[in-house]
Amino acid sequence: MGVKVGIPEEKLAALPTFEGNPHFSEREKAALQYATEITRVGGPVSDVCFDRLKENFSEPEILELTFIVGYQTFASKFAKAFEIRPQGFSTVRAA
Repeated sequence: MGVKVGIPEEKLAALPTFEGNPHFSEREKAALQYATEITRVGGPVSDVCFDRLKENFSEPEILELTFIVGYQTFASKFAKAFEIRPQGFSTVRAA
């Protein structure tokens, strides 16, 4: 999906190293850190992360970003529960 909207494959492949990667803007890094804390940390988002987010996004944007992360997390868990395999829409290989 990212490739279809114009994100270079190299940038998508660099997602695991977004924090130290100069190809990602501060806004992108804030959003990716937020998504990571929501999905992988397992507790509340840290104050440092949320402060960084508020420096880069408005309240409506944070709400939308939170919804998107939550929806994608749900969709992933749903697909896993029913063993729904990838549909082949992406040519990017996992790192």
